[in-house]
Amino acid sequence: MTRMIFVNLPVSDLAASTAFYKAIGFTQNHMFSDETASGMEWSDTIKVMLLSHDKWASFTSKPIVDAHSAAQVALCVSMESREAVDEITETAGQHGGKADINPKQEFGDVMYGRSFEDPDGHVWEPMWMDPAMAMQGPPAEAEIDA
Repeated sequence: MTRMIFVNLPVSDLAASTAFYKAIGFTQNHMFSDETASGMEWSDTIKVMLLSHDKWASFTSKPIVDAHSAAQVALCVSMESREAVDEITETAGQHGGKADINPKQEFGDVMYGRSFEDPDGHVWEPMWMDPAMAMQGPPAEAEIDA
C-alpha cells in the first residue's frame, strides 16, 4: 500500500475552513465529512481532516494551541512550479488566510518557497524544487540552510 499522510487540524469554524481549503484546491470527501468534520483531499496521498474543537477534544485531552500565537508545525508541500507556489499562496491570502507569514525562500534556480496561514493559523509552506536537485541533492556551491 502506498504511504499516505492524514493531517488532522482543529478548526474554530468548520464551514469557513472547508470553504478556504476548497478555494486553495482541495476537494471535500463527503464520505468522511459530517457536522463535526470535513474530510479534504489534495491528492491521492495527502488528506486533511478539519475537525471542530469538540471533535478534536474527543481524540486528546491536551488543549488546542492557538496557532495564531504559537508555532506548532509547518506543513511543507511540493508544487509543480514556482508559479504554482505563488498561485496557492496568493489564493490563500484572498480567501481568509494570510499570505507570506514568513520570508520567501529563494535559492536561485533550484528551490523556491513561500508560506501562508489558514483561517485558524495553521502554517503551510508550498515549495518548488528543481527535479534534478530533488533526486541528486543540492550542488556543492548551493547555499541552502538545513
